[in-house]
This record gives sequence, structure tokens and C-alpha cells, in this order.
Amino acid sequence: MQALIAQVQGMTVLAVAIIVGLGAIGTALGFAILGGKFLEASARQPELMPQLQTKLFVIAGLLDAISMIGVGVALLFTFNNPFLNAVKAAAVAVAQ
Repeated sequence: MQALIAQVQGMTVLAVAIIVGLGAIGTALGFAILGGKFLEASARQPELMPQLQTKLFVIAGLLDAISMIGVGVALLFTFNNPFLNAVKAAAVAVAQ
């Protein structure tokens, strides 16, 4: 039983690392593309820069929110692992 619990904890650590890592990479790529497109659009039409900048910050906030949701899910898995709770509940049911 201890081996199964250790395996679930190990896989959870890997899942958390993948969630946070891919969230960070995705956010970095998103910001890079967003900034590049903003600079291109500002260079083509400088008179639209204030409107474009407003839209840039709105989209940047939404882009950053996606990675924060991933961090929240990763923290849930780290500190209140539903998979580990299910394994422990199954172990208690088998023991009875």
C-alpha cells in the first residue's frame, strides 16, 4: 500500500511540474507574440497606439490569468491531492 501511495505522490509531482512548466512556456510565448504584433501594429499605424495599448493590457491580463489558473490547480494537487485521498479511502475500505 505504501508503494502505491508513493507512486501516486511521485506522479502528482510530475503532473504539477508539467502543469506549471507548460503554463510558463505558453505564457512566455503568448507575451512574445502579443508584444511583437503590438509593435508591428504600432509601427504601421501610430495614431492607433492608445487603443492598441489598451487592448494589449486587457489581453495580457487574460493571458496571465490562464497561467495563474494552472498554478492554482497545481497547488490543489500539491496540498490536497484528490487522487491520494481516493487511494487512502480505498485502502481503508479494503482494511475493513
